[in-house]
Amino acid sequence: MVDQLPLDPAPEAPLPRRATLTLLVGRVTTIKLAYWAALTAVEVLFPIVFARPFADRFPVSITLAALTSVVALFWARLAARAPDRRVGHLSRSIPTIATTFAATTVVASPASLPLLIVERQRSLEGCGVGACHLEALVLWVAILVVGTVLIPAVFAVSLRGDESARSVH
Repeated sequence: MVDQLPLDPAPEAPLPRRATLTLLVGRVTTIKLAYWAALTAVEVLFPIVFARPFADRFPVSITLAALTSVVALFWARLAARAPDRRVGHLSRSIPTIATTFAATTVVASPASLPLLIVERQRSLEGCGVGACHLEALVLWVAILVVGTVLIPAVFAVSLRGDESARSVH
């Protein structure tokens, strides 16, 4: 039994290269930008298409935000596992996960600001002075958390382990 144990240490996974990091940041950033752009478009167009008071529209806004979030999280899972012709599969490692959060937050988070402006306007809708619909701002915070934390987290968790990421098959 002891004679069959390997004496050499296990081969280490290759360090991430620039192409790998570019692919990683590009995929997560694309998902986050599309997520926030879609929700901003919905929130801008929704009151025009569905001309009802805020109280009637808000539950539908929550539903649309939840559905869009589920689609973005599913997309993040698929994108993390999809192979690239040049790079192969992205592998799960501490540097890859750190890059997923750090770089994509810096690059993509400003895309949530137009939605903040729209939701701030919604919070003032029908009010005399000050905000009377704080739930619109709470919705923006929830959307921000999904885009900043959950999408990269699902992407990072969905990455292949080092052993399965070595080949393109």
